[in-house]
Amino acid sequence: MDENGRRVFQFFNEIGIINQLAGAIFAARLPDGLHVSHFALLNHLVRLGDEKTPLALASAFQVPKTTMTHTLAVLEKRAAIQLTPHPSDGRSKIVFLTDAGRKLHNDAIASMADPIRQITADLGDGTISDLIPQLEKIRAYLDQNRSI
Repeated sequence: MDENGRRVFQFFNEIGIINQLAGAIFAARLPDGLHVSHFALLNHLVRLGDEKTPLALASAFQVPKTTMTHTLAVLEKRAAIQLTPHPSDGRSKIVFLTDAGRKLHNDAIASMADPIRQITADLGDGTISDLIPQLEKIRAYLDQNRSI
């Protein structure tokens, strides 16, 4: 691997470690025993909209359908989502985010207020804000090129 390849590896390695550390901080503060994977699905539905099938969500998260089915069952039990029959495919369902799900999402974000304040105070808002456009560009590239 050449020097550029090592830098790309180091970049993604740092992101992975940041994800692990931030996930642990977040998991410790999530309301009512919510798991990070549950929040990730709620966040996806808030960010990109609901009315998705479980199969489409499993594909988006790159997890087996059985894993997504379990996550959906937990969120449905908590009344955070509602599963309704698919209008044209009797074998499938459609996922809808409920008001309770939106509140759970908002409560989860609110639970991170103190850590976010501390991170901002210690690193400065510009450190993170300046990186967001580049990270969005990398995410979009990877999302469009999942088969590389």
